[in-house]
Amino acid sequence: MDLPVESSLDQILSQLTFANPPGLPRKILFWGEGAGEVSSYIAGWMAGQGMNIIVLDGANRFDPYVVSSFAKKALIPPESLLKRIRIARAFTCYQMATLVEEKLIALLRREEAISQMHKPRVILLGPITTFLDEDVLERESRLLFERMLRKMEEMATGGVSFYLFQPNPPFPKVGMSRNDCRTDTRNPRGTRGLVDSQRAFLSRRLFQISDWVWRMSLDDEGVKLILEKQLTKIADCGMRKLIPLTLSLSPQGRGWGEGRFGHLVI
Repeated sequence: MDLPVESSLDQILSQLTFANPPGLPRKILFWGEGAGEVSSYIAGWMAGQGMNIIVLDGANRFDPYVVSSFAKKALIPPESLLKRIRIARAFTCYQMATLVEEKLIALLRREEAISQMHKPRVILLGPITTFLDEDVLERESRLLFERMLRKMEEMATGGVSFYLFQPNPPFPKVGMSRNDCRTDTRNPRGTRGLVDSQRAFLSRRLFQISDWVWRMSLDDEGVKLILEKQLTKIADCGMRKLIPLTLSLSPQGRGWGEGRFGHLVI
């Protein structure tokens, strides 16, 4: 399962979705600029491979038009891909926790009954977004988040694959202390600092539980993906250990999904 020197995004997705040796990542995190658009593209790609997709959207960023654009490029009727994608949206941290802890299990069972070929894939868009609500006590929000993570870990151990997409705000810098996060001269009461502290904690926990972490950034050439974390045990499955790398996603058209994506170069 060695990665070639150059791999397209489609090739990488194929390795992550069709090859299933023990230890293959079950929790893959993409974070940064363009996370919503890339999640929509990947959902369309998976649906195009005959997979059923469950999207839990806590950031209100999933775009079905990206899926339709991908379908047209691949010469597939858009409705045939869209019907494979089930979308559930959450607007509060309570709703997001309930989606993962309770409703996701029912959705997975329903999709598994429909498709006997592939296990449904779960795309979780904005996993920390709803937990940054200033109207929810920090302690309560963290407890809900930890419960959600435990359920995800349990389901991943049982073979469910999670693709996590967290749009900006970005992760805090490594080494940033709690006091640093609370500093905000524009708000002497510290409300902004509390939000920054919460974001730092949630982001760090999401990073810790993920098997792979890709950071995304935008420039004039498109979107770049940089591999920031990879569990070493994956190398034992025959996949070569990767060094940090960059993937340029440069749509040739004006919208996402129009034209081909670029290449990943190690």
